[in-house]
Formats: sequence, structure tokens, C-alpha cells
Amino acid sequence: MSSVEWVTTSVPYLNARQPGQGDAWSAETAAEGRRGSQRIVQAGEAVAPTGIAEVLGLEQGAEVVVRRRIMYLDDRPCELTDTYYPPAIARGTRLAGTAKIPGGAVTLLAELGYVGVRSREDVSARLPSEAEAEALETEVTQPVLQLVRLTLDARDRPIQADRMVMPAQLQHLRYDMRIG
Repeated sequence: MSSVEWVTTSVPYLNARQPGQGDAWSAETAAEGRRGSQRIVQAGEAVAPTGIAEVLGLEQGAEVVVRRRIMYLDDRPCELTDTYYPPAIARGTRLAGTAKIPGGAVTLLAELGYVGVRSREDVSARLPSEAEAEALETEVTQPVLQLVRLTLDARDRPIQADRMVMPAQLQHLRYDMRIG
């Protein structure tokens, strides 16, 4: 693995952390001898983007609570992550603020009574927007991967949707699934 490539799996990001544990990103990178950090660039209520409203089962133009972050690997931007929540779940909670959440948002969701039991991920490749390329310190001609993850509770109700954008040449996504 080169110093810039990153191999990741989604499972740690779907489970609540134990009391006193840090967030999944910091733990995963530390386990590999790397440094993972994040900067929350915006949080609060906003109109859901078209694809996000659809996966959350909301009408077009509906409000959501969003947390927008830049993820860093060894102090280099490696991913733009926007996480969206139905307002009935997140309005008035720490999910709507810019402060770091101990144990991460999934842990707070569990504390609020929303536990994800199933997720669906869609991965696509495209060219970045100018703003994405600038934030990721890459060129608009360099492809990015876009991963949209929907997390559902035991009743198949959407509790969280994530849209992650990452430079394609730096990523290796791993899906290890056991059937039956």
C-alpha cells in the first residue's frame, strides 16, 4: 500500500462505540499506524439534495439536518462526507451542531434510540465539481468515487444517509459479506 492509498470497510461506521471510545475513523486509521482527523465545515438544517431526499423517503424540498465534514488522512484531505438525518431524529440534538460528538454520530443515534441494523451502499465514479476538487486538493480532471450509504433501523426506517466523495486513485473499498 502506498502512503496515499487507503483500504477501508464500512462496518465500523455502522456500529455504536463503547463509552470512552473515540470515533470509528480515528480508531481505524490509528490501527493502521496512520492519523485520521476531520473538520466539520457546516452543520444544521438545510433542504435535502434530490438524491438524499429520495433515499430518506422525504418529499423533494424537505428539510434535513446535515453535517458536512472534510476527512483527513495524515493531514491530507481524503474525503468529503455529508451526513443527512431526518429532522424528527436530529433536530435540536448535537447532530445539528458543529461540535465533535464523543464516539461519533452513530453512537449518539443509538443513545437517542435509533440503531442501524441494515445499510445499503451505492458507489459510482464521476469527475468532481470545482469546489470538491479544491477541497480535496486534486484536479477537476481526476475522477472521484461517490459512495451513498443509507442506514435503516429494525423497522426499515431510514435514520441516516451519507454521501462521501473521495479521490478514486487513493481508495480501495472492501466489502466482506457473509451470506446465510
